[in-house]
Amino acid sequence: MKMEKTGLVVVSFLIFFLIGMSFWMIKPTEEVLSEAVEVAEQQFQQSAKDQNQQVDHFSLYVPEEFEVEEQTVNNLLLTKEEQTFILFYNALESQTSRLNYEAAKEEQDHEWLVSFEDQDRFGYINIVEHEEQFEVQLGVGGVKVTTISEKSELEQDVKDMMDIANSIAYEETGAS
Repeated sequence: MKMEKTGLVVVSFLIFFLIGMSFWMIKPTEEVLSEAVEVAEQQFQQSAKDQNQQVDHFSLYVPEEFEVEEQTVNNLLLTKEEQTFILFYNALESQTSRLNYEAAKEEQDHEWLVSFEDQDRFGYINIVEHEEQFEVQLGVGGVKVTTISEKSELEQDVKDMMDIANSIAYEETGAS
């Protein structure tokens, strides 16, 4: 009888411990969004990754698990597993351009719109929540990357997106 009570106490303690750990491990949405913004700013401040992919008119860094699916005049379609990332680029805009940021600012649903800059570049991140998923748009100058991200993948997606946006190097056209 005494052994059964001890076993019951141990099992009860384990159940409460596991429930407490699961609540601790599930981050609130506000915290996840705040951390994603922080990651974007940290990656913005990092040196650009070395370009490992050449496409028409520019080269860029593409993370290992990404694939270039399609290129149009001003867009590059990237995928990671089943997730799509759209990269918009405008070679006529400098790295200090605020054009994409200003367009995002005009939208009514910019819940998490944060900008950052240094003397050579302007960057931003815009995150909008859509029923447990997040529309993420971030940019550096005339480059903008957009995707729909799951809460559990948000920080990694933001890191990858900023690494991509930071790495664009346009080819010299030779035209005067």
